[in-house]
Amino acid sequence: MGHSHSHDGIDWDDKIASLRERDELLAPESAELARALLRKQDRSVIDVGSGAGGMSAAFADALWDTGGTVVLVDSAPELLAEGERNAAAAAGSGVAVRSVAVDVAAGDLSQVGVADLVFASRAVHHLPDQVAGLRRLASLVRPGGQLAIVESGLESRALPWDVGLAEPGLEPRLAAARAEWFREMRADMGGSVRMPFGWSRALAEAGLEQVRSWTQLVDRPAPVSGPAFTAVLERLEWLRRGAEGRVAQQDLDAVDALLDPDGPHYVGGRDDVYYLVADTVHVGGKPAG
Repeated sequence: MGHSHSHDGIDWDDKIASLRERDELLAPESAELARALLRKQDRSVIDVGSGAGGMSAAFADALWDTGGTVVLVDSAPELLAEGERNAAAAAGSGVAVRSVAVDVAAGDLSQVGVADLVFASRAVHHLPDQVAGLRRLASLVRPGGQLAIVESGLESRALPWDVGLAEPGLEPRLAAARAEWFREMRADMGGSVRMPFGWSRALAEAGLEQVRSWTQLVDRPAPVSGPAFTAVLERLEWLRRGAEGRVAQQDLDAVDALLDPDGPHYVGGRDDVYYLVADTVHVGGKPAG
């Protein structure tokens, strides 16, 4: 059965399957985070950039006993349909789930409404003006409510220091090249505004108070399998794309060898590959009045 492609060239069957598998990988951490963010009085959540609905489902499950509402927000109707299905499957009879297709960077947010908790994971750094984006998200927070964002903390890791290909330190070199790619991407983005401070300060600049942060660890020790192994493959492919033209050819050849399922160095044949991610959660409160 063939994949379905949209007018923008995205293979949504493949993308949704990948996002769904990542949601499966992160399900324990998502459940933990939802419980940590929801206060006893909270009854409504807006999940911005909801993807395949992993966190929306975690919020719906966390609201099971009290009831409430979970609103999924994304600009891709294909993702919203998948996310709404997943969240609805996790919701109890007292939890309403709905979705809104809108671009939070520039679209009309009036149809989204307001909520006790507005959540956005790895979304704000894609916006040209990140502080302005946080202000737009804060406009969706009910007075006395909270805005929570998740952004990268420590650099993720999957490979040992010496993989036996190229020089030792392959993964850090690839990560440094990816960081340079990101810098160039931000610089070339239309309307890009630099943010010369951290996320905690950015939330304060957006008008939020009592900002706090903590780091959540995703730790899948070696040897990885299932969704964790898929995440390793996707990370290596992602690093490879960002490193093109920025590292020595022997480094690119090494990644290609690790990704070749028919080759002797395939990463799937190793027992020392792991998946370690440290993302940071930043939460700010909207003044009550």
